[in-house]
Amino acid sequence: MRVEVIRSPRRRKTVQARLVGGVLKVSIPSWMSHAEELRWVETMRARFERKTATDRIDLSDRAGQLAALYGLEVPISIRWVDNQESRWGSCTPRDRTIRLSSRLGREPDWVIDYVIVHELAHLSVSGHGPAFWALVGRYPLAERARGFLMARSMDAWNPDWADDDLLPLGSEQGSVTAV
Repeated sequence: MRVEVIRSPRRRKTVQARLVGGVLKVSIPSWMSHAEELRWVETMRARFERKTATDRIDLSDRAGQLAALYGLEVPISIRWVDNQESRWGSCTPRDRTIRLSSRLGREPDWVIDYVIVHELAHLSVSGHGPAFWALVGRYPLAERARGFLMARSMDAWNPDWADDDLLPLGSEQGSVTAV
């Protein structure tokens, strides 16, 4: 992606980026150092690349298809989020909502499908016990996708994690964390 930096004396604090004809135009305050400029350009480039990667998938449609195929419940909402840096997805069974990290948008479709199935299973079973894994196991590439995500994980293995799970123990109140 080609990037054009626009320094503006009128811009005081904010940084803005927009895609114009295939060129990412990043507007920054004129006082910024070259190092700060590079950091902001990379931040904005990453945001736009994630957005481009996630736009290709209609999450509601995909979740509906997977739920029907594997006999799982359908969420009220499922969406991409940019603020999940250590999780691939999360589910709040009480609200029947699912959030997927936009980092997943760059992964193969079969891996994205696994994370969706994992989160759909949490709509029926909140923990990570045998009943939960039986639901997730309906997805034929579940084990392969788990291994793929373990290799991709931004976190190193942590001894506090359960042996049969990829997640820290003790999830947030009212929500279930996922891979």
